[in-house]
Amino acid sequence: MTTTDPLIGPLFALASSPGQQVSPLVQLIPFALVLAIFYFVILLPMKKKQKKVQEFLDGLKVGDKVVTSGGLFGSIAKITDQVVQLQVAQNVRVDISKAAIVGYQGQAPVVEAPNT
Repeated sequence: MTTTDPLIGPLFALASSPGQQVSPLVQLIPFALVLAIFYFVILLPMKKKQKKVQEFLDGLKVGDKVVTSGGLFGSIAKITDQVVQLQVAQNVRVDISKAAIVGYQGQAPVVEAPNT
């Protein structure tokens, strides 16, 4: 086999070393490295953010002034496991999902508003 590029010949020689078999564990190293990078770059920060959001939602109490993902400002009048009742004006209360609360009024949002 003749090649015009002087780099191709040595690459073929390195790639196909006859008589040497690569251990199956050595073949798994690149796959394990990709999984480790994926975990540390994507999954770990996501878990930390979810924990922070859950702590925020669990720490809500009656009287807190909050903002919803829809931009509704109000004061918490009542809280259950899944539903929060916001008082948005005098004698005006709205039931919303607890997950729709993104932060306190006047502060940076704890939860990113979903893109719709």
